[in-house]
Order: sequence, then C-alpha cells, then structure tokens
Amino acid sequence: MSDRHILTAVAWPYANGPRHIGHVSGFGVPSDVFSRYHRMAGDRVLMVSGTDEHGTPITVAADAEGVSPREIADRNNRLIVGDLQALGLSYDLFTRTTTANHAQVSQEIFLGLLKNGYVFPQTTLGAISPSTGRTLPDRYIEGTCPICGYDGARGDQCDNCGNQLDPTDLINPVSRINGETPRFVESEHYFLDLPAFTRALGDWLATRKSWRPNVLNFSRNLLEDLKPRSYTRDIDWGVPVPLDGWRDRPDKRIYVWFDAVVGYLSASIEWARRSGDPEAWRQWWQTPDSDAYYFMGKDNIVFHAEIWPAQLLGYDGEGDRGGSPGSLGRLNLPTEVVSSEFLTMEGRKFSSSRQVVIYVRDFLARYDPDALRYFVAVAGPESQDTDFTWAEFLRRNNDELVAGWGNLVNRTVSMAAKNVGAVPTPGERTDADRALLEATSSAFGPIGDLLARNRQKAAATEAMRVVGEANKYLSDQAPWKLKEDPARRDTVLHTALQAISDCNALLTPFLPHSAQKVHELLGGTGVWSPTPEIREVTDLDDGSPYPVITGDYDAAQAVWASRRLQAGTPLSPPTPVFRKLDDSVVEEELRRLEGEE
Repeated sequence: MSDRHILTAVAWPYANGPRHIGHVSGFGVPSDVFSRYHRMAGDRVLMVSGTDEHGTPITVAADAEGVSPREIADRNNRLIVGDLQALGLSYDLFTRTTTANHAQVSQEIFLGLLKNGYVFPQTTLGAISPSTGRTLPDRYIEGTCPICGYDGARGDQCDNCGNQLDPTDLINPVSRINGETPRFVESEHYFLDLPAFTRALGDWLATRKSWRPNVLNFSRNLLEDLKPRSYTRDIDWGVPVPLDGWRDRPDKRIYVWFDAVVGYLSASIEWARRSGDPEAWRQWWQTPDSDAYYFMGKDNIVFHAEIWPAQLLGYDGEGDRGGSPGSLGRLNLPTEVVSSEFLTMEGRKFSSSRQVVIYVRDFLARYDPDALRYFVAVAGPESQDTDFTWAEFLRRNNDELVAGWGNLVNRTVSMAAKNVGAVPTPGERTDADRALLEATSSAFGPIGDLLARNRQKAAATEAMRVVGEANKYLSDQAPWKLKEDPARRDTVLHTALQAISDCNALLTPFLPHSAQKVHELLGGTGVWSPTPEIREVTDLDDGSPYPVITGDYDAAQAVWASRRLQAGTPLSPPTPVFRKLDDSVVEEELRRLEGEE
C-alpha cells in the first residue's frame, strides 16, 4: 500500500426517482473504474457520494402524492442504493444529504464563508405563484436564455450554454408547475460573492494542465462573468440557515446545490466516524500527498469547477478578502474535475416523462452488469456525446465480450482441465511464447497510465487489443493439434493461461463481476474483485435508519501487475463467463422503447 491518498468524489444522484443508464455513464461507471484501478495500484482510495435529497423537485413530487418530502427521499434512496450496488460501484460510503452530520458540515462551511466575508445578505426579487401565493423555486421557472437564446432555460441555469442565471434574467418566464407567469417580490437572502474568487479561481485553473480540454475550456470561460449567487432559497425542505432569526424559519434554507457539493466532505467525515477514527478523513482532504477527482456529467461542471472550489477557497480564507480557515482546517481543492458528455438513446435525449429511458434496475434485470459497464467504458460519452443503440450494445456484448474475451477464457481453461486437470507445467518456451507474455505483462504500464489520466476508452480498447493478441497466439499454436506432443501442448496452454491471468487483471476495473469468475476458473480462491454491499445503519446523531453502500476492499488480492500462475493449480471444466444475446434483443428493446409492450 502506497502513501498516496486518492479521493474519488462522485456526483450525488438526485433522489426524485430511479437512475437511468445515461446517469451512470456520467458519474457511476467512470468513477468506479478509476477507483478500482487505483486500489489495485496500491493507492489509498476513499470513494464517497450519496443521494441528494433536498430541493424543489422532491417537494413537488411530495405535493403531487400527498406525502412528505422525507417519504419521497426515503423511497428513492433505497431504489438508488440497490441499483448502484448491483452495478458494482465500490463506494467506501454512499450515504445521503438528510443526515444530521451533513447538515452540521454544511452549516460549518456556510459560517466559515460568512466569517471571512464571502457570504453577505442582500434583498432580491423572488418568484411567487399568483394563484397560490407560494414561492416558485428558480429551477421551476423556464424561459428564453438572455445569453444564447435557448428556449427552455431554467431560472438557475441554461443547460444549453451552461451559464448561471436568475429567474429575473429569463425572457418570458413561466412556471413549469402550472404555466402561469410568476410575480416577483422582494425577499432577503445570503449570497456567495463569486467575483471575489475570480483571481484565485483563475490561478488555480491555470495549473490544471491535464484536464479534458472540454472541461478546462468551459471552466475558464465561466470566469469571464462571475456574479454573486444566492446561497439561500425560499423553501422549507433543506438544511436550515445557521443564524439567529433564520435558523427556525420555515421558509428559508441553504440552496440545495450548495449543500450537495458539501456532501463530498460530509460523507468523508461520516465515513471516518463510522470507521472508528473520526479524524481519518483529513488524510484525503488536508495532506499534501492526496489528490481529489470529481466525477459527473457535463451539466454539473459549473458547480464543481466554480461553485465548490469557491466555497473551499472562501472557507480557507484564500479569496480576495483573505481570511483564515474555519474550525475544520484548510481543505484541499479538486485535483481534477472529470466530466463526461451526454449519453443519448437511439438518437434521442433521455427523458423519463417521454419514456425515452431505460432505468438501471430494468437493464440489470435482463442483462449482466459487466455488459453495461463495458459498453460505457469502451463506447461511452467520455469526451463527446454518444448514442446508445441496442444494436451496438448487442454487437459489443456478443463479438467482444463473448466471442473475444469469454471464448478465450473458456476454450483455454477447458483444454487444460480436460487434458491435465490443472494448470500445466510449461517446458522450454519459444519466441512466440515469450512474445505473448511480454505483450501481456508490459501492458500494465501504458494501460495504467491511461486509467490514471481518466482516458478509460483508450485503456479499455488497449486491454481488448491485448486480448486479441492472446487469441491470435492460441489460434496460431493450436494446442488441440498437439496430442502427440504433450510437452509442447502443456507449454502453450500454460502460456495462454498466464496471458489470460494478465488480461483478467487488466480488465478487472472495467469488469469486476466477470473478473472474479475468471479468477476462480484459473483456480484462484478468495476475493479477487470485491463486491460492494448494502448495510442498514442508523444516523450517528439522531438515530434514524437508512441504507448505505460500503465494502471491505482492502481484502482483495487483485494487484496491478502480472502475477505468476502456479503450475499444478487444479482446474475444473468452465462455465461461460458471459451470456450471448439473441438477435431478437434489438427488436424487443425497440418495441419497449416505443411503448409497444
């Protein structure tokens, strides 16, 4: 185990419903591939997230059902926890934002910013529904963006150009709830003084040389027109504002986006408290040998490359007004904001309301989790928008996983089990044998470098290219033709099995479920690729129950290097590693998409 600490901060899925495959292609699979690689490389990884449970959409859903926001959050929290665990996402802690711990940490960040002068009160115009008299939250007001002209911008942000907005900025604003034109009235709020961080954010971004160009360029462009942003909102569901005269008000809360990004810190602190060492989180947040990588879709860049770094800088006292760190001490800025583009589906944007969607749980009810993980890794929206089609999913599964990787494993293990019953003892190797083993063992360096730089598509492609070399070797050497030369047959089979062992390690971050199967087919015992688990816990402060995702990942045997396969290890006849899908899958899924079933 190295002394390097890696914080994997994963975007918090919003608890207004189950997640679809477009969501997990942005925040879920990439963050887990990254974390699993670094654990195999010996780094100390802390992967944290949880369900984001405050804000307007949940209150709107609760009103529609006649239940409390907490009931909506509880229900969807369990759905999301189950989906992400089934996909194999190896969180050290996946929690939620409705814990007492999260509220306390969110309030501490707010008070630290206030102390240093980066949060200030201001009277502004708030939107009211003329028919009900209730506050209309920013996200539920739509209109034309004054910057890019997009018809459908929200009152907090334009998804087309990415700029932050206020409802009063919109041209022809209307309520998304009932279509009426809002009335604007004066309301007092606290604001984060973003312009006070223009220099500090610019200096920080200037040092971020290795970011994906689309993320870095977008982040730098945000600095051109920074404006103060409301830190509080007129809503009754969220973290209370920790000030006299505000704390007990039913209509004022910290803005959900400001408390959600604090979740990376609060989840780390909760993990430490549950680990038995309440100060353990500091190794990932305050030591110079730690790095923090934030994973999300591109619509969240503004909050992770601007808002959250500004909150951290202000809490540390490193904006234009200076100041001193709060009681938690100085907190590290992100090392990299790893943002993926959007995944579309059969040429259309994902939309739950229009039924252009496939939820994670529905997908996993019909297909293997590694099949989805592999598609996201090798063909997902890493640096540009990508279209998910059932035809391409079928091809990737059948041609690459089943016929390429799975067939290599099954036929090699089958021949060794049938002819020897164990990993054969090799004789003198030929140039072809040595060339294959050199190709597989030397692949760890370049593929590891790609994974460390979050170039997962290239890494997965290179790993499968090495699998292709092993397949070619087996076909060229044809051990099934060497019945009269058992010594040579055994050498070929041992060489191929060693190559498979290497390839399995290379593919483990992408395919953790099948990697465990291959480990066992090669005669391995114990945990190779850990599976996350769901544990029922109680709130550390108020005792309320909820599920978390966690796991014991240090017990894994997987290492990022070639491991010598021991001759004589017993082998049994294998079962297929992957399931081949019938061609009718495409037709069936397209009928589902069109609502014909």
